[in-house]
Amino acid sequence: MRYSLVIANGTIVDGTGGEPFPADIAIADGWIAAVGKPGEFTEVVAETVIDATGLVVTPGFVDIHTHYDGQITWDPMLTPSCWHGVTTVVMGNCGVGFAPVTAAKREWLIGLMEGVEDVPGAALSAGIRWDWQSFPEYLDALEKLPLAVDVGTQVPHGAVRAYVMGERGAKNEAATPEDIDLMAKLVQAGIEAGALGFSTSRTLVHRAVDGEPVPGTFAAEEELFAIGKALAAAGTGVFELAPAGIMGEDLAAPDRELDWMLRLAELTGRTVSFGLLQHDGAPDDWQRLLDLAGTAHAAGVPIRPQVSARPLGLLIGLQTFHPFSFRPAFIEAAERAGEDLDALVAELRDPSLRKTILQQEDLPGNPMAFISLGLDRTFELGDPPEYEPAPDTSLAHAAERAGREPFDYLYDLLLSSEGRALFFRPLLNYTRFTHDPIRDMLMHPASAVGLGDGGAHVGAICDASNTTYMLTHWVRDRTRGERIPLATAVRKMTKDTADMYGLTDRGVIEVGKKADLNVIDLENLRLLPPAMAYDLPGGARRLLQRAEGYRATIVAGEVVLRDGEDTGARPGALVRGAR
Repeated sequence: MRYSLVIANGTIVDGTGGEPFPADIAIADGWIAAVGKPGEFTEVVAETVIDATGLVVTPGFVDIHTHYDGQITWDPMLTPSCWHGVTTVVMGNCGVGFAPVTAAKREWLIGLMEGVEDVPGAALSAGIRWDWQSFPEYLDALEKLPLAVDVGTQVPHGAVRAYVMGERGAKNEAATPEDIDLMAKLVQAGIEAGALGFSTSRTLVHRAVDGEPVPGTFAAEEELFAIGKALAAAGTGVFELAPAGIMGEDLAAPDRELDWMLRLAELTGRTVSFGLLQHDGAPDDWQRLLDLAGTAHAAGVPIRPQVSARPLGLLIGLQTFHPFSFRPAFIEAAERAGEDLDALVAELRDPSLRKTILQQEDLPGNPMAFISLGLDRTFELGDPPEYEPAPDTSLAHAAERAGREPFDYLYDLLLSSEGRALFFRPLLNYTRFTHDPIRDMLMHPASAVGLGDGGAHVGAICDASNTTYMLTHWVRDRTRGERIPLATAVRKMTKDTADMYGLTDRGVIEVGKKADLNVIDLENLRLLPPAMAYDLPGGARRLLQRAEGYRATIVAGEVVLRDGEDTGARPGALVRGAR
C-alpha cells in the first residue's frame, strides 16, 4: 500500500494513558492506516517520511475552551493555539459568540465579546465578514473558510437571548414561557446542524463593554433546564458554563450552582462542564466542589469540572497596564507617545517625570488599583517564563533585598528590555504560592483540561500555551512538587477532551483514527516569553506566546507547521457534531 506520510522511529505516546512505546506510523487519506514496529515501513513507498528518532509522537491536542469566534474569519491558523500542538479547537464558550444575530445586533455582539473576553471591538468590526443570521447559516459560513486546524463551536446563550428577546434579553430580564420555548428550539436546531454544545455564563465578572452582565447571567432554572432538555432531544452536545462564584465574587454561589448542574446532568444525560478555579476568598472550596462533582461523576452523572494547567494571572508591563497607569503624569506621557513605545520609554527615563509619577496618587475610579496592593504577589516572568514562582522572589521581596522602596524599584523594572518586560500577577489558582492544588485538579478523573481562552483576553492574559506548559512544567521541569507522568498529561489533552465532546474519531494513535499528530522534541521543548504584537485587523494589539520544539504538527495527514512555521497547508475543517 502506498502511504502519504510515514513517521518513523518515534516514541509513541498514544493518548490512552498507556506507557510510551517505539513504533512507526503510516498515514493514508488523512487517517492512520498502520502502526508498526520501528523500521516496519522503511521499504514502503511514502510521499513523505518524518524521521522521529529521539522524538515523541502524540495525538494532536484538543483544546476545548477557546474564543476564536471572530478571529476564525481572518486567521486560518488560529494563532497562538496552533503553535502549541493544538489540532482541534472548540470555541463559542462562556455564552458569547456571533450567531444567531440580526443586522441590528451585530455591533452589540461585538461589544459583548469585547467586554467579556477582551478582544478589541475595532478588530472584530474590521475583521468579521457577516455572512449569516441563523446559527446553521453561521456553520455554513465557517465550513467555507480555509483552515489549518479543525474547529467545532457551540451555541452561545448571549446571542440566543438577544435574538429572541431583543433588549429584554440583553438586559437580563426574565424570559417568558414563549421566549424559553423559542430559545430551546433555536438551540436544538443549532445542535442538529452540527454545534458541539451550548454555552452560558453566570458570573458577574463577565460583562459587556457597556457594563451590563452577560445575557443569561440570572437565567432562571426553567430557562436553563429547557435548553438542557433541547440538548437531550437532539441526543448530543455539551452544556458548558462559567458558573456564578467562579472568581470568588459570590462565596455562596458555587453550592447553588453545583446543585442545579448536577440535577441537569442527571436529568438530561448530557455532559455539563463548568469552570473550576481556586480563589483567595475561599481557598479550599475548589477541593470540596471537585470532590462532590467527582462522586457524582463516578456514579455515572456526566459532570466535568473544567480546570487550568497553571494560575490565571495578568501580565503587567508598559504595553499592558501597571500600578502607574492611572497617575496623571503617566497618562499624559502615554498620550504624547501614542503607539511609539520607544518614545514613551525615553520620556519615562527623565528624572523629573519619574519623580512626579512616583509622588502622584491614582486618579479616582482606578479599576486596576488592586495591582498596587499586590507587589508581594507580583513576579518577574523571566525567560523561560516562570508560572510557579516562590513567594520570596516577588517584586516586594526583591525590592526589600535591594534596599529600595517597592514602587521605585518597579518603575525601573518597567523600563527594562526597552519597556517590553512583562511581570506575572497570579489572580487565581495560586492562593498559597504553589501549584499543588492545580496538580490535584489536573489528576482528578472527573476533570477536563481547558480554560486556556485562546483568542481572548489578548491585552492582559496569554494562556493558550497551556498545552506546552503541561509538557514542559508538569512533565519535565517542575521542582517545587510532584510532576505528572507524560502518558497522563497527553491523555488529558487528547483522548479525554476529544471524548468529552464526542469526537471519538481523534485523540488516540490507532488504526482508523484521524491522523492529527504532533512530533515533539520533548527534551528541547521550550515555552518562549509572551510578547505584544500588533497584528489584529486595524493594527490592534494582542499578547502572543510561541514555543520551540514542535518539529511537526499534522492535521488530517498533512504537515501544517514544521518547526513552528506555517507550511501553507489548509486541511482543517469545521467539525459538525459528535462522531
